[in-house]
Amino acid sequence: MELVLARWLHILAGITWIGLLYYFNFVQAPALAKAKADGTAAGITKHIAPLALLWFRWAALATWLTGAFYLGRGGIGLLNAFLLQGPAAYIGIGAWLGTIMLFNVWVLIWPNQKKVLGLVEASDEEKAKAARVALLASRTNTMLSIPMLFFMITGTAAHQFAIYG
Repeated sequence: MELVLARWLHILAGITWIGLLYYFNFVQAPALAKAKADGTAAGITKHIAPLALLWFRWAALATWLTGAFYLGRGGIGLLNAFLLQGPAAYIGIGAWLGTIMLFNVWVLIWPNQKKVLGLVEASDEEKAKAARVALLASRTNTMLSIPMLFFMITGTAAHQFAIYG
């Protein structure tokens, strides 16, 4: 039962994480540019972005933790996945991509977005640099999300085939 719950939580957290990632890249970023032009960006940067980023970073962590738990307890083997061994190699590639994405969220996107949103004091030059780093990390995550999902699904199928035939 714990594996069913772990898998369900992993999928739910992953949908939340990737959904917010796509929201930031395909909805908020273009809308924010237009909102800056007409003077309405403050509502987004003050109220929406901080809350969305809260959900985004914790969904990323929850996705990774539940995935690691599932790999460790589900017969796949966390070590086999991360060492890309046997049938766990495919899901391991997905896990590595997810790990890189998690790193980007917590080490590049969130600290820089705090500067951009004014949650941390920064000069205009620091904010401009922070915005660029956060944008590039977010776009990188968007591009990594496609192969990550592919390898997670392929890896699950390959593992099940290896066990059950």
